[in-house]
Amino acid sequence: MKLMPRTLRNYLNGISASPFVTKHRAVAVIAIIGVLIGVFAITLPDVKKLKKARPGKTAMMELREKEWADKKIKRRVTQEWAPLSSVSPYLIKAVLIAEDDNFWQHEGFDYEGMIEAMEKNISSMKFKAGGSTISQQLAKNLYLSPSKNPLRKFREAVITWRMEQTLSKKRILEIYLNVAEWGDGIFGAEAASRRWFGKSASELTPIEAARLAAVLPNPRKYDPSGTQRYVEKRSELIYTIMVKRGIVPPDFEEITSAPNSEETGEAETQGEKNTEPAALPDKNAASPEEAPGTLPNEPEPLK
Repeated sequence: MKLMPRTLRNYLNGISASPFVTKHRAVAVIAIIGVLIGVFAITLPDVKKLKKARPGKTAMMELREKEWADKKIKRRVTQEWAPLSSVSPYLIKAVLIAEDDNFWQHEGFDYEGMIEAMEKNISSMKFKAGGSTISQQLAKNLYLSPSKNPLRKFREAVITWRMEQTLSKKRILEIYLNVAEWGDGIFGAEAASRRWFGKSASELTPIEAARLAAVLPNPRKYDPSGTQRYVEKRSELIYTIMVKRGIVPPDFEEITSAPNSEETGEAETQGEKNTEPAALPDKNAASPEEAPGTLPNEPEPLK
């Protein structure tokens, strides 16, 4: 490869060092950024409609339909809308614990989680972890592809910011619980509850809620009603946190699932199964906004 002739190189260096050129370069860069933001603003979805209207077919639903069509699989998306008031408070709490424990406090972005994700990406030399909040997940599910490229992440960030500025936290949570995927082509808490447990989302027990929340990171791989080790361990941790925070009475599991004491001739000690690991922090800060129901809100992240 030939080097640039010295005279031409010196000339260009002199030009680049000129205050006049430097100033105009800065102006050009700012103008380009402004144009990009303008283009994004024009092409971004109108999230104001979500204040009252339910979202239509989401980007994630369309992606699944395309995958089925490519494989010549005859399958349809399953979804049934449920207002937040018709979703078990246990599921609401379990999902927040599992996916975004600072949901009521942040403004769409969990900066500590993003830093942790960035450190993981740097250490592994791969772009995997994203540190996404429920608001970010909702933006992706509604409008974007699962791609992790920087341009898509930028669009996700802008849409997330818009939603947080436009919609209430309760509305964001309500939409999320109705469009989140809980199995191949199964979208929303109501459809998931009926598919996996044969009941309405309003009737879910704390244990069932914990199992549904446990599979959200990879809902097509894990079965909420199955015996996979990952599901059992993660749902047990979520349930334990719910007990520790007072969301579930310590003896709830014994009352609902233990054998009849008259048949077995013995009863377990109250609260024996539900002691939280010593390493789990106990923090019960009050929330600025509560989800429907009388259960307390909890800010401590799931580790």
